[in-house]
Amino acid sequence: MTWAFTHWSEFFAMGGYAFYVWLAVAFTLLPLLGLVFHSRYQHRAILRAVARQQAREQRVNAARQRQESA
Repeated sequence: MTWAFTHWSEFFAMGGYAFYVWLAVAFTLLPLLGLVFHSRYQHRAILRAVARQQAREQRVNAARQRQESA
């Protein structure tokens, strides 16, 4: 098996098509990274919303119990 490029500089030059190749790589990786970060942010936001909802339900239940016992 022979390698397509003999030096790293040839690899990064991509046979004269480096601009197009690396631009395509960037246009692929940037949205994927954005998706990962957005998903992590949404996951945390959902967990915070669930925690707020549970705390609210506990406060409502406690208030109901106080009204029923009074």
